[in-house]
Order: sequence, then structure tokens, then C-alpha cells
Amino acid sequence: MVGVIDKIKEEVQKGEEALKEIVEEVEEKIEGKIKKASKKPAKDDTDLENEAKAESTIDEKDIVDKKKALLEKARKLKEKLSEGEISSEDLKEQVKIKKKDMLISLDEYVKAGIYLGTKVVTPNMKPFVYRRRADGLAIFNTDLIDEKIKESVDFLNKFAPEDVILVCKREAGWRAVKKFGELTGIRVFAKKYPAGILTNKSLPDFFENELTIITDHWVDKNALNDTLQVHKKVLMICDTNNFSKGANNVIIGNNKSPKSLGVIFYILAREYVKARGIKADVPELEWWTGELENESDKKSRVRSVAAKADLMSPSEGFGV
Repeated sequence: MVGVIDKIKEEVQKGEEALKEIVEEVEEKIEGKIKKASKKPAKDDTDLENEAKAESTIDEKDIVDKKKALLEKARKLKEKLSEGEISSEDLKEQVKIKKKDMLISLDEYVKAGIYLGTKVVTPNMKPFVYRRRADGLAIFNTDLIDEKIKESVDFLNKFAPEDVILVCKREAGWRAVKKFGELTGIRVFAKKYPAGILTNKSLPDFFENELTIITDHWVDKNALNDTLQVHKKVLMICDTNNFSKGANNVIIGNNKSPKSLGVIFYILAREYVKARGIKADVPELEWWTGELENESDKKSRVRSVAAKADLMSPSEGFGV
């Protein structure tokens, strides 16, 4: 927002400078015409008469009027750009208030890289893209990311845990979605989604749901197709290269990064358990983004390292 203010000021300044240049150019042309008329040697009496007439008939009032008209245009342009009488300080205060209302701080969004898209931008995602980086990556508007997550939080909170499933085939999201399922009671399908469990009643594990959360429609297409086939609702996380067709609600953001997905599922879990009155100890954001390792993870990692060491022979492991 502050950048927008500076840009507006810059445009006003440029407009005023451009108008001044026009005024100066008009003056220079008139002065040049006078000088040219005065310096040009008279060939005969007629020429002299015409030059004298031209010099004498230049109306200074016309110059003054033209200046006034141009300056009036500059004044109106400035008023138009500052319409609403909102000062820079007022706008800065509004930005601060908006940042306070964010689900998490802007710094946390940026640190997780949630705003980083891909080089491909679909027509569905184009309205949410702010710009492109020098390397071609599309950048999401962070304010819009926060707004879309807020909308999705309200949407998700309307459904009971037993009526929702979450599908995430991409490995980057497994850790976050599993924790999300533990906290909320929502059924999670990580790694693999058993095709047909929502559509084929003859399957032993068939069940009916009301909402499917899709992490990426490209890799979770089977779950998306099944959900649409039985006319149930879809909440979809969309990167810049995703199509949102079939989704009732979308979360925009990077759906390929563990940190970014961690941020998304942290917010969804935190707000869901609060809204549904579920007693659950939601880990801090740092856990979801991998910056904070809990005791369970530490023990699991130690066991894994120990198991690998046991499988290695002394010569292989320690060079004895």
C-alpha cells in the first residue's frame, strides 16, 4: 500500500513536470519566433512590415491564459489522484490495521514462500498474481492469499469432521496433513487415494462425505473427479498453474513447498478446532514449517538413525 502511495505521488510529480515542460516549450517557441523575426534581415519594406506586425501582435495575455489553463489541469489531476482526501499517514495507518487483521504476520507468509508461484499462470489464477520475478516465477498478492484463506476457514468450519476428507498425494504436504488430521479428526489420505471409495458402493471401504479438500488438482485428480461425480463440495489449494474448475472455494498459494503447505494447514487446523470447540493442542507455526522439531520427531529421527547403524557392518559403518 505504501508503495502505491509513493507511486501516486511520483505520477502527480511527473504530470506537473510534464505540464511545466509544455509551458516552457510554448514560451520557447514564442520567444524563438520573436528572436527569429527580430534577427531576420529585411529584404524589402513589405517583409519588414510583416515582421514588425508579427512582433507587435503577439498577445502576452494569450501566453498567460495558456499557462493558467495548463496549471489548472495539473491541479485537477492532483485532486483526482488524491480523491477522498486520504493523506499518506491515513493510508499508512490503514495498512497497519489491515496487517493486524491478518491470520498470521506478513513476515511469516513471506518467510514460508507461500507467495511464490510457478512460471505458468492459468486464466483462473491470473487475477491473484501481483507480478513476475526476473526468473519468470509468478508472484501471488499476499493480501489476497490472506483473504482467500479467511474465506476458506469460514467455509471449512461449517462441516463436521466426519463429513470431510483431505487428499494429499504430494510428499511435501504429508507431515502437515497428518498432523492436521490428528488435531481435527478429519480423515486424511496421504500418499495414495483409493479411487472409487466415494463412488463405488460395492467397495468395502465405501463411504459418503460432504467436502473434499484437494491439495493440488493435478496430482489429486482422482479424488477431485470422484467428488465431482457424486456432486459434493470441494475446497482446493491452487498454485498459479492450477485450474479451479469444480472448486466451491479456493486457497491460493504455493502448494509444492513443505513450509507453505505447513502454513496453510496450521491456520486451517488452528481455526477449525477453535470454531468447532475441539480440545486439541495445536503446535506452534514453527513446527508446521519445520523450524521447530518436537520430541516425538526427535525420538523418531534418533530411532531411524540407530536402526540404520545396526544394519551396517562395522567395516561399512566405521571403517574398522
